[in-house]
Amino acid sequence: MPNHGDSSTDVPHDDLPPLEQVDSPTGSPPAASPAGVIELHNCVSNLSLAHEIVMNRDFSFTPSSPPKESLEGRVTEIVHRAFWDSLSEQLNSQPPNYEHAIVLLQELKSLLDSLLLPRHVRLRSQLDEVLDMDLIRLQVQHGALDLDRLAAYIINTMAALCAPVRDPEISALKELKEPVELLRGIFRVLGLMKADMLSFTVQSLRPHLLQQAVTYERTKFQQILDKQPAALDRTWSWLEAAASDEASSSSPPLSATAILNRAYMRLLSWDPLDQKYPETLVMDRARLEVLSSRLQLLTMEASVLLLTCGTAAAFPQGFVVRLRQTVAALLEGRHSREDDLKEALLSLGEVVVQQVHQAAIDQGGVPPSSESQDVLSGQISTLWKKDNPVRSLVGERLQGFLRALLEGSSTQKAPELPASLGLVSQDLLDLGSTFRRMVHFNRTVFGPFYAPMLRKLLFPAEAVADDSR
Repeated sequence: MPNHGDSSTDVPHDDLPPLEQVDSPTGSPPAASPAGVIELHNCVSNLSLAHEIVMNRDFSFTPSSPPKESLEGRVTEIVHRAFWDSLSEQLNSQPPNYEHAIVLLQELKSLLDSLLLPRHVRLRSQLDEVLDMDLIRLQVQHGALDLDRLAAYIINTMAALCAPVRDPEISALKELKEPVELLRGIFRVLGLMKADMLSFTVQSLRPHLLQQAVTYERTKFQQILDKQPAALDRTWSWLEAAASDEASSSSPPLSATAILNRAYMRLLSWDPLDQKYPETLVMDRARLEVLSSRLQLLTMEASVLLLTCGTAAAFPQGFVVRLRQTVAALLEGRHSREDDLKEALLSLGEVVVQQVHQAAIDQGGVPPSSESQDVLSGQISTLWKKDNPVRSLVGERLQGFLRALLEGSSTQKAPELPASLGLVSQDLLDLGSTFRRMVHFNRTVFGPFYAPMLRKLLFPAEAVADDSR
């Protein structure tokens, strides 16, 4: 825990998150019963799903299946193939055996019924009439079941209920003649329609969910803490490290806001292999890692552009835009691992030098000398080093922009970047806006959990006094 000396008493208490405080549990979790473990798992799953719906504006449900190469995928494929092969044998036997077909028709009726809305009174009545299972069994007994007619009715009902995006699949079903393939296709498309309906329902309810999300997530997380008291240990370490960094790089007094902002910024440079990720941000880890990767790429792009544009008084705007496209294409997916980045920068240096040489000729100017080209290529090739002065400078400028964006209110104008970094400004602003929204929501939800920890960091004397009582 950082010690700020006497200056800590000057910190305004009202800088702490203005939310009710929740004690920060410590120690080892108690032994949990199997039922408790299942309950905890369900709680975490529900919390993760609710958070994903709120944070992901494009959230949608998609039917999932295990990877084909996995053991589960192979077993699933074998079981499904055996079932459909068995159905094919039953339907092709003389007389046809409809035992499995009746089960499938019952499932199809249930699926269709689940897609009907309260206003679909006529469709529901028609569904009960056409797929009357007692009548279907009676027809089977008398050899009068018309499976093709029932399949056609099901497809027409699906066509009336599906979203326009599913029209091609419905049309493809109408072309199928073989009963087993037709039933199999109907189940597949109904699965897609079910996912479409769930996604539409979520989007319709999203404004309401956003209003309730903070209370819901906070309550669910408290339930997790009740079952697993040590579930804030990594969050404490995260805030403690941020407080230490802030104390060593800024003048006192410290503030809770400064510590939190420092802590959030640390997430953009988190080592992906470090498992000590704060518990309060685990649900956003994948999103934050994507933002971190984008920031790394922008840093490399801006560094190359800064070096290149410094080799001549001016380049046409069109050339600079094309140059950035080239840089992005050659570095994309190769900027995270050091060995890949080294190799990519070697190739990139050669390509950039060629483009600069050609641009000078196209403008009727004098191309850079061989010595200048070698210098530029060498400068680009050494950007893989984390302590490279150009890379460090650009990184600090971009980080400073993001932190200033984080510290400002949503109504404030974004801080301006130096002209030399203007080419990446819009991408950086988009990244920063996403980051700020994520941080704002996280702080709103978990403010009550951060507050007591921040108070201990800012007022250690008070914390010691409280513990001694």
